[in-house]
Amino acid sequence: MAGDGDQEQPWKIPPIVQELASGVQAPPSRYVVREQDRPDVAGAVMPEPIPLVDLSRLSAASDDPCPDEVAKLRSALQNWGLFLAVGHGMEPSFVAEMMNVTKGFYKLPMEEKQKYSNLVNGREFRIEGYGNDIVLSENQTLDWCDRFYIIVEPESRKVHSLWPTQPPSFSDTLREYTARCREIVNLVLANMAKLVGLHERYFVDMLDEDAVTYARLNYYPHCPEPNRVFGLKPHSDASLITVVLTDDTVNGLQVQGDDSVWYDVPIVPNALLINVGDVIEGSDNLERERVSLVMFYSMEPEKEIEPAPELVDEERPSRYRKTKTKDYIAELFETLARGTRALDKVKI
Repeated sequence: MAGDGDQEQPWKIPPIVQELASGVQAPPSRYVVREQDRPDVAGAVMPEPIPLVDLSRLSAASDDPCPDEVAKLRSALQNWGLFLAVGHGMEPSFVAEMMNVTKGFYKLPMEEKQKYSNLVNGREFRIEGYGNDIVLSENQTLDWCDRFYIIVEPESRKVHSLWPTQPPSFSDTLREYTARCREIVNLVLANMAKLVGLHERYFVDMLDEDAVTYARLNYYPHCPEPNRVFGLKPHSDASLITVVLTDDTVNGLQVQGDDSVWYDVPIVPNALLINVGDVIEGSDNLERERVSLVMFYSMEPEKEIEPAPELVDEERPSRYRKTKTKDYIAELFETLARGTRALDKVKI
């Protein structure tokens, strides 16, 4: 974490990219990705499309499964670890309002946004707040992205001083969005459990009253040379499940298939991208500015993450060691900075 020596190490506190982007003709060298680290193929055509799952049909399938939708969910989990969710119950007007307040936050004057800085006393990095991700070394390649992290659940862990008062509807809209997403997450986790032969509430109960949900609001400014930078490095999520709301006017999110090729996630109006497991994601296409809102659902920080004992036996031995949720999340931020995967750290 950043500390007292930061005045002698100014590289630990990079500029806000939104400000930087407005005054440069080319990305500074700290943001330029080495040629050998850029994806071999960007935006390739998918061999099979990411499944589009209608959650209203899964909901109706609680007692009487809808075979087509269950098959789509199974395919999504087996082949991608993610899917596009429609029929989730959120009206297009509400989804648009959530996207508008996300954009509205980044349109605020810099002085207003800095009230919620993730630098304590201007020096010490913390996860929550507005700014950049942690910088671990002077040689680290920086992301062409600003972000704003806040805890939205549980109530006892919210840092209310970090909840913006502008735009005026920000807090109310995010609270309602959080509640609606929780319903979606519970539905998906219940169906996932049944698919792998566990009782319906197995995964749902992992997200108990002490489980933590983070909201991350991303802002990707226009870049004058978008092919030379990453909006967000290829990474993995350290959460049980992730819900992503993307700007449906700008394509930008990419995922890496088992063949190591990067594929564009298609734009489907009003759809949510639901990511389960530890799936690598990237963010590309910085020809136009865009935003996204990501909800990360993690277990209570002191709980241990481990494979479900019911799914481990002599024929299917565990491939991962136990680790506490808080340690895995800390590892995530360090691996995000390095462009590696947290999951690789716990492999046996």
